[in-house]
Amino acid sequence: MMAVRAVNSCSIFRSASPPPFSAAVRCRFYHYRNLQFRGYSKLGFRFHAFRYERKLFGHGGVRSCSVHSLVDSVMEELEFMRKRKRVYAASKMGLTSSGELLEDKLANRVLEKGLLLEFKKDSDRVLLAVAQKPDGKKNWMVSDQNGVTSSIKPQQITYIVPGIENFDHTGISDFMQKAQDNLDPALLEFAWVELLENNKSVTTEELAEMIFGSAEPLESYCAHLLLSKDETYFSVLETKGSRSIYGPRPTVQVQELLRWKLAKEAAEQELQAFVQLLKSAKNMPSKAKPPKSSWLAEEKIRHKIESLESYAIDACKNDDQKKTAGMILKAMGLVKTASSAVNLLIDIGYFPVHVNLELLKLNIPTDHSDEMITAAESLLSESSDPDEIYRKDLTHLKVYAIDVDEADELDDALSATRLQDGRIKVWIHVADAARFVQPGSMVDREAMRRGTSIFLPTATYPMFPENLAMEGMSLKQGERCNAVTASVVLRSDGSIAEFSVDNSVIKPTYMLTYESASELLHLNLEEEIELKILSEAATLRLQWRQQQGAVDTATLEARIKVANPEDPEPVINLYVENQADPAMRLVTEMMLLCGEVIATYGSRNNIPLPYRGQPQSNIDVSLFQHLPEGPVRSSAIVRLMRAAEIDFRKPICHGILGLPGYVQFTSPIRRYMDLLAHYQVKAYLRGESPPFTAGQLEGLASTLNMHSRLAKRLFSSSLRYWILEYLRSQPKERKYRALILKFIKDRIAALLLVEVGFQASAWVSVGAQIGDEVEVRVDEAHPRDDFISLKEVI
Repeated sequence: MMAVRAVNSCSIFRSASPPPFSAAVRCRFYHYRNLQFRGYSKLGFRFHAFRYERKLFGHGGVRSCSVHSLVDSVMEELEFMRKRKRVYAASKMGLTSSGELLEDKLANRVLEKGLLLEFKKDSDRVLLAVAQKPDGKKNWMVSDQNGVTSSIKPQQITYIVPGIENFDHTGISDFMQKAQDNLDPALLEFAWVELLENNKSVTTEELAEMIFGSAEPLESYCAHLLLSKDETYFSVLETKGSRSIYGPRPTVQVQELLRWKLAKEAAEQELQAFVQLLKSAKNMPSKAKPPKSSWLAEEKIRHKIESLESYAIDACKNDDQKKTAGMILKAMGLVKTASSAVNLLIDIGYFPVHVNLELLKLNIPTDHSDEMITAAESLLSESSDPDEIYRKDLTHLKVYAIDVDEADELDDALSATRLQDGRIKVWIHVADAARFVQPGSMVDREAMRRGTSIFLPTATYPMFPENLAMEGMSLKQGERCNAVTASVVLRSDGSIAEFSVDNSVIKPTYMLTYESASELLHLNLEEEIELKILSEAATLRLQWRQQQGAVDTATLEARIKVANPEDPEPVINLYVENQADPAMRLVTEMMLLCGEVIATYGSRNNIPLPYRGQPQSNIDVSLFQHLPEGPVRSSAIVRLMRAAEIDFRKPICHGILGLPGYVQFTSPIRRYMDLLAHYQVKAYLRGESPPFTAGQLEGLASTLNMHSRLAKRLFSSSLRYWILEYLRSQPKERKYRALILKFIKDRIAALLLVEVGFQASAWVSVGAQIGDEVEVRVDEAHPRDDFISLKEVI
């Protein structure tokens, strides 16, 4: 029993100002103890009534309050008798009446069979158990609250409940329930005030005597639970084995901890409110889910949803974002992984089902700013053509622009004729993007920052603002368009006899897809003789390059267009491009021809350009003659190819292409490196010095090549995702033709799915060889996990 005397209420405060912190707490304690006196003892015993006399610190100075009645006199006598008992009990516990600590306070109880103890099962769990028998020299076998018998080490024991012998382990649950029912953290606050004022420390048993009036087993365990879970009022002063001494924290520290606790509780409430929003959105039908913008309207919600998004794409900016996301996932009952965050954001409608995570991770810019769009519009309306008087009028030529059907930016087009001497003359027209932008301008700097247009199955993210790329730079059917044209006369063996490079004006006649161009070639129409001449020129060029050592790497490639990527079940249009197709061969050969012409032009005129080359690695093509021509042979050869190189002063041999020099020039709207080549060549055509030295080009190239690699990585991952989604959505029974490209290990082979243009691996039966065709079906496909399983159909 605490050595204080109580009155029936808190009316003792007569000062006009509020009571001090400790006095206010003490008043609540006295009220609580009076309730106990009236019969509300939670542990099943009653406190004795008592009289109190204490000092209050406030404006009123020292005050004495007492109740003068016959009842008080009786209570005073009872208290006197109880005090004598307390002093005697305290002396047995190691306390003097003044609270001085004795040496045996930390004396550990010897572990015996039948003792009730608490032990740490793991980092998260503490269990009650009954000691059964020794297990070796130090360990003990115990039966815990779950009925499990296990061996524990002495250092795992966190508390031995005093006053208990031969406890039946079947009674643990009942004991625990009684303890939980009687825990009241407010009691710690009351005890803290008294102990702080008297500068005393306590053991768990002393605290039990103090707040419950008894140090019986249940009361002592309750006191232990209160102290072990407390993070505010008490700290451990000393520990020996399973016994500890606790001391009251200073007032300033407690007040700071209370403020922190309130802030933590407020944050927890805020978190729970957010979790309820997530659960609500998760349970809504797909079309009823809140839009992404609604999650970003309020700052506190935005912080949490953005933390979750950053966690999902492994892009947390700081520990706070990671911690916030972790708490959200835990509150939702999910494991703390990026995939859990992704799935949650999909479930609430924040991410579409087919969100492109790689696009988010790489932080690729997708939209142009309003400022950039305005600048582009100004260029369209105000830009003059400095090369107008020098442009060669080629509008009389029939011009073919051949590209994929969904192409938005048309960079190049072709013309051809047969000269009187029988030789073929071709013109490769390239859109004059540099006519609108100047090096160093705002629009140019933004194009340089992006490095390339991004082409994905779901969208195109152009290097230039769309209005400038489409309305100004792109070639358009039937309209006069500015271009830079390389005209070439070929010898009969396909080599270059003569060439010129000029600023030009053209009027594109046809905009053809590869499919329609191939069809026209197949029809062999007399009125499209120019297209036939282009095809003949392409054949001559391929033969000439192969004589120079070029390696044919034509294969099958998938091309996908997704019409409605935001839908859970979008329409996926898949096309397989055969790079050996006549129309594709035609365009490829003409682009390579243009690259050779520009390299030769730059070399003759000492123009710094990004000259590309690739060592041939001494590839002996004859070693692969036993393999079927096409994808199988190409795959084997590509594995031996070395990385490309760039020189900015002179051409270098491109062994794989069979060219003495090569410059990428035909895509200035979509590749900044090509635009740099246009800046250099057009400056020379005007009689000016090139705007960039070789050293400057080399410096720019390192950044641009990084952008190019990121764009290729993004394209590859996106294409693979949608191919897997396409395969997942197909009927399970569908069969696919597959070419065996190589054996990876034992009978596991790398396959090329012919109808899909996609490579994967699968086990194939004994007897199948490289180049053979087998039938497979898709067993499983999980695009988000980048997983596919194929099985051979036997």
